[in-house]
Amino acid sequence: MGVGGTLEYLSDLVGSSHKHKKKKQLQTVELKVRMDCDGCELKVKNALSSLSGVKSVEINRKQQKVTVTGYVEASKVLKKAKSTGKKAEIWPYVPYSLVAQPYIAQAYDKKAPPGYVRNVEQTAITASVTKYEDPYMNMFSDDNPNACSIM
Repeated sequence: MGVGGTLEYLSDLVGSSHKHKKKKQLQTVELKVRMDCDGCELKVKNALSSLSGVKSVEINRKQQKVTVTGYVEASKVLKKAKSTGKKAEIWPYVPYSLVAQPYIAQAYDKKAPPGYVRNVEQTAITASVTKYEDPYMNMFSDDNPNACSIM
């Protein structure tokens, strides 16, 4: 195979990979859905299970959390959940351990499940409080036992 044949072969490989990109990826969509009873829970579960591409629907009524796994789009899952007449939104919380510290508790964190806080962008004021630490400042520090391996 000459250079021209090799280039043609490679372009076919690259070209064919673009054709398969439209395939949906397996993903998990988390929603906060207001559910008060077994009937509400069943209504939401049945509606979401009927979506094409859905592999599983898990519901945690105590946290008002619905987890849908499958080859789905978040917007379609949310739309289907709202079609049941229930108040639904994309899961608005993040685990407290993943939030930039120091974290200033917001008023709407009170409704968050235990261990979670509302997922909001920190304001510029809090961002300026966060100290930038230069990784090279402590490289040769006496306090750092791994500072210099030469000595």
